[in-house]
Amino acid sequence: MIYCVEDDSAIRDLMVYTLKASGFDARGFENDTGFWSAMKKEAPELVILDVMLPGEDGLTILKKLRSSPVTADIPVIMATARDSEYDKVIGLDSGADDYLAKPFGMVEMVSRIKAVLRRVSPKPAKILNYAGITLDENRHIVTVNAEPAMLTLKEYELLKLFMENPGRVFTRELLLSSVWGMDMAGETRTVDVHIGTLRTKLDKEGVLIKTVRGVGYKMEDKR
Repeated sequence: MIYCVEDDSAIRDLMVYTLKASGFDARGFENDTGFWSAMKKEAPELVILDVMLPGEDGLTILKKLRSSPVTADIPVIMATARDSEYDKVIGLDSGADDYLAKPFGMVEMVSRIKAVLRRVSPKPAKILNYAGITLDENRHIVTVNAEPAMLTLKEYELLKLFMENPGRVFTRELLLSSVWGMDMAGETRTVDVHIGTLRTKLDKEGVLIKTVRGVGYKMEDKR
């Protein structure tokens, strides 16, 4: 559900119509009274909030939303007059996630809403498990048989690449370009050194990283 707080009925109706046509549930409110009444019944996914409103203005409503732990994380897009730099700055400083400068097009409105919702949506946990190794991408933590492994950034990225592609053989050149991100012709010794330290830090599970003679490396389950 998206709440549109806008005192101009023509603009408000168009906003709600466009949002519904774009696949969103939406409700419109002309002032703070109806908005706060609805908030008691249902919290929205996002609020579009006009700065200039009768009664409480948009900035006051925004500050109240941000001051309550119940509503602090609701994304808010402020609608401001095109030439009002002050309102934009104050809105963003007060916790707005974005702003729309009036008059704005409906396509722009929908695009900004989608962008904000993508930005604030929680990232799904991505945890890789392989034999006794666990790699938590969100927390950037690696454990080996439940014990923490302190890896450097390049060791971590090498391990992640192997765990995402078990059984795949990587040449040294491909590992260089994938992990170091550059053409390092003649620097394949760098890969060998990092593979050696990675194996050591993986303790008993280090044997999972196999050398493919004359080619490169792969991760293989010791079972």
